[in-house]
Amino acid sequence: MIIFTSICTNYAHKARTLAESVKKNIPDAKFFVCLTEREIPASMNFEFFDKVVLSKDMWNGNFNRYIYKHAIVEASTSVKGQFFKYLIETYTEEDKFIYLDPDCFVYSDFVELREILEKRPIVVCPHLLQPGNIDMELSSTAHGVFNLGFLAVNRSEEAVKFIHWWAERLYLFCYDDILRGIFTDQKWIDLAPCFFDVEILKHRGYDFATWSLLDCGMTKENGKYFVKGDPLRFIHFSGYGATAEKCISDWLPQGEHPFKELYQEYSKMHEKNNQDGVSKTTWSYSKYYSGEKIDDELRIKYRNNNDVMFSIDDPFALSNIEIKNKVKNKKSIARYFRSSIYILKKEGLSGFFRKIRELK
Repeated sequence: MIIFTSICTNYAHKARTLAESVKKNIPDAKFFVCLTEREIPASMNFEFFDKVVLSKDMWNGNFNRYIYKHAIVEASTSVKGQFFKYLIETYTEEDKFIYLDPDCFVYSDFVELREILEKRPIVVCPHLLQPGNIDMELSSTAHGVFNLGFLAVNRSEEAVKFIHWWAERLYLFCYDDILRGIFTDQKWIDLAPCFFDVEILKHRGYDFATWSLLDCGMTKENGKYFVKGDPLRFIHFSGYGATAEKCISDWLPQGEHPFKELYQEYSKMHEKNNQDGVSKTTWSYSKYYSGEKIDDELRIKYRNNNDVMFSIDDPFALSNIEIKNKVKNKKSIARYFRSSIYILKKEGLSGFFRKIRELK
């Protein structure tokens, strides 16, 4: 079994915390990190990481051209599909592959998941398992029914078909653009049960998260934790910090509660693993080689113009002004081309040449 996460270096402390929990509770699992940086920094040397793989080293094609179009969160999610492909193709002796977000924490072995993956190719977890929290119901319709802080596949033809489909969609569209119906890698998976043989895991102990808190029914019995009778497998501490604490305040009763206890314990480990200040690391792909910070608005213009994108071999070798000029020039050419076609259609070839003479 391989469990992996996908990060940039500023989330190394979260990945350390997750890896430590995996090795303690699932000792036979290998833990991999997919790292979207130019190089592997010394901060990624950690005893519970079995392997750290740079995204660019497992990529097929021009990685710099691809990654330039993404902001940091989009970047670390956009490579997940390709990393699944890499693991399946490279580690042929393995037959179970599980992705966990770096802000997850494992509390016990994945007993049920192991059994499911013997028979079913793809396993996902929905955000919600019961109605009642209308805020989260609305959020799920916008961000995705299934939470992609977790995804599991086995080694099967169906799983490979699914991974290839998903990776292709992420190659084209892995953006935080809810107005266009896209939310990074996650919203695509709403379609997965329509196209593939997908197991929707409704065990409350998997992917328990801040959005699960309202009427959650979490209990502690003989030192072990349960959610409405299901043993706790892992918590997704999504929104750790102010967002998570607001959910705790809004959706849990006052006084002691098992989740509050677990949150405090997680906080201690989280901060311990950030003692070196790794969370403040600047993303290496946020700058050109010159050191100039990339204008995020240019990333959007770049990715929305295929002519520009595929005319530049390595955008990081340029600058904001050079990228801006290329976008501007390509737009001018495209506008001229469209206007020329319009004149040809409206006034014919003689009218077209008359317009050219007028321009002279």
